[in-house]
Amino acid sequence: MGVRKRNMAERLKEERKNTSIASLKSQPTSPRKMRLVADIIRGKEVVAALNILKFTRKHAAVPMEKLLRSAISNWQAKNSGEDIATSNVIVKDIRVDVSKTLKRISPAPQGRAHKIRKRSNHVTIILDKK
Repeated sequence: MGVRKRNMAERLKEERKNTSIASLKSQPTSPRKMRLVADIIRGKEVVAALNILKFTRKHAAVPMEKLLRSAISNWQAKNSGEDIATSNVIVKDIRVDVSKTLKRISPAPQGRAHKIRKRSNHVTIILDKK
């Protein structure tokens, strides 16, 4: 039984070598706006995704590009500096989850108050070989 577990662990380690993960926590952008940018690059090759993010005019593209560069750096560290352009690495999965919401009150006409919700999100990028 011990040999079998060791073989399984080695197989899982080898599978995870081609995968890289980077995450961004508590980004002060609405999850809806961040998902619009995430949907653009999901499933694309890494070099193409970087070009798309560089020329996208959305505000959320800037932190997304920084996060993608971090994931690329993680992938290169795992694969001993292998060139990302020739390795056919794609953005396998990208998740945008809701984080905490800051609640504020804004004055409204006739003595009333309106709620303002300042939303934030968590983003996780997973890179993998094609």
